Amino acid sequence: MLTLTPNAAQVIKDLTAQQDVEAAGIRISAQGEGQGSLVLSMATAPEPTDEVVETEGARVYLDPVAASVLDDKSLDADTDGQGGVAFHVTE
Repeated sequence: MLTLTPNAAQVIKDLTAQQDVEAAGIRISAQGEGQGSLVLSMATAPEPTDEVVETEGARVYLDPVAASVLDDKSLDADTDGQGGVAFHVTE
């Protein structure tokens, strides 16, 4: 199962705090038919087939393909001086 670093959990909580929805999180889903491209987006709730990963109050929703691809990975995040966010997947 995907794990979140403390940095990623904090960034996700900061991003979702801007939405006034309790179940807000980020969603990672496959783009197209292959497993090569994953897309990250804001979500107000999981889709019916999503796997839910929750760490320290941060929620990540994974579609079935993303859940399979990221099963043994960790999600990390960095922010820059202008408030930009970059997510990184590590082994």
